[in-house]
Amino acid sequence: MSREQLIGLVIAQAGQIAALTESNEQLRAANAQLGVRLARLEHLLSRNSGNSSMPPSRDDDPGRSAPAPKPRPGRGPTRSRGKQPGAPGSHLAWVDDPAERVDRFPCGRCGCGRDLADAADLGIVDRYQQHEIPLVSVAITQYDQHEVVCRGCGATHVAARPEGARSGPVGYGPNLAAFAVYLLVVQHIPVERCVRLLESLTGAKPSVGFVHSLIERAARLLVEVDKRIRTLITLARVVCCDETPLRVGSKTPRPGRKKAEKYLLVACTELYTHYLLGDRDLDTFTKFVFADLAANGSIVVHDRYHLYDSGKIGEPTHQLCCAHLLRDLDAAAQTYPDAEWPPQVARALRGLIHATNLARQTGRTAIDTALRDTLIGEFESGVRVGLSETTRHGNRPGERTTRLLLEMLRDRQPDVLRFTTDPRIPATNNLAERDLRPAKTQQKISGRLTNEAATKDRYRIRGYLSTAAKHGHNVMAAMREAILGHPWIPPDPAPA
Repeated sequence: MSREQLIGLVIAQAGQIAALTESNEQLRAANAQLGVRLARLEHLLSRNSGNSSMPPSRDDDPGRSAPAPKPRPGRGPTRSRGKQPGAPGSHLAWVDDPAERVDRFPCGRCGCGRDLADAADLGIVDRYQQHEIPLVSVAITQYDQHEVVCRGCGATHVAARPEGARSGPVGYGPNLAAFAVYLLVVQHIPVERCVRLLESLTGAKPSVGFVHSLIERAARLLVEVDKRIRTLITLARVVCCDETPLRVGSKTPRPGRKKAEKYLLVACTELYTHYLLGDRDLDTFTKFVFADLAANGSIVVHDRYHLYDSGKIGEPTHQLCCAHLLRDLDAAAQTYPDAEWPPQVARALRGLIHATNLARQTGRTAIDTALRDTLIGEFESGVRVGLSETTRHGNRPGERTTRLLLEMLRDRQPDVLRFTTDPRIPATNNLAERDLRPAKTQQKISGRLTNEAATKDRYRIRGYLSTAAKHGHNVMAAMREAILGHPWIPPDPAPA
């Protein structure tokens, strides 16, 4: 090759090398982006009900793994199905005073041909009690209101209609109305299916409009009861709170919002339940019970949603939900699989919860001091080690969340471990989550609830029925009393 050919070849090769170098850099950058996306995808797929707030129903989604079995104090890492050792059992018990006794004798003829009706009675050799409900069928009763005249002064008097009767010549009674409201509000039966169910069970076939109107009618009769329940909650020493998004009203989001959702808030105790439906903003939290709870020095058990710490809604005493903290610690253990501190902190927290639950069940006012100090020391040392091993927020998925969790456990330790000072303080807000779970169930059944006013009525009724049930009252009886216009009223709390 000539000199000119060699120079041309070198120039061509240099161009190819430059092009390949640029392509390689582009591939490196693309590979780095794909690596970040893959790590993010793996992190999202690793989320489940054990390490996040996802519901257990999402654990079976494609590509998602179920949470690992959680260790239980004093037991193995897993437990068998069914009744657990030491748990109270239940059975259909024998009743000493049944409503009715029926003597049964053999009938027919003996092998010798004699009629068993003439046989001699040798006494009872077997007993059996059957719990049964009567078949329900709508009964139509006509009430004829008579007018009478006083023989003394001549004044006339007309008999009042039966309790619960409405205007017009015909109507449904309070039992059927209470049953319909119960099916709609407690069992989440859609209105048309409720009508078909009533027809199947009772023979009555009220209109869809009538059944739907019962919600507004019942809620209107419970306004004062709802206010009293709210007041009694604000006077409680410990209140569990929770919130959940709810698809209600128009599908079009408000200006500045990404989703057309409301927030359903609940405040509850072992005896009371109160709901509030509002927007996902500070104004809704301000209208709720937090300011009153702060003024009364109550302890609020919650899940660390940031609005609970807003000074604009008051500054109540906090107890952070340890169930959420344990899920976050499980997520931290997956982010740092070789670290010892996540299981150490979780183990100490579970031990404190277990000791407090035992103290509450046995009627003790405090847990063993030595055990408490040992477990708190293990908790604190685990947090310190975690902070020393995660000196920055990091770039991998989950690292920043873990660092923020550790800083919170260090800075808000009194709010995390307040339950250890008094067994009457629950370590979790599970009570509030149980009172919110029906809202999530109904949303799965009905989808978006189109009528915001009717939804508010539903949760006013539900708060009333939940409170009645917590006081040991039958919810159907409480609903019937409300329909009749004299709802059950929660009594004044017992003195502490």
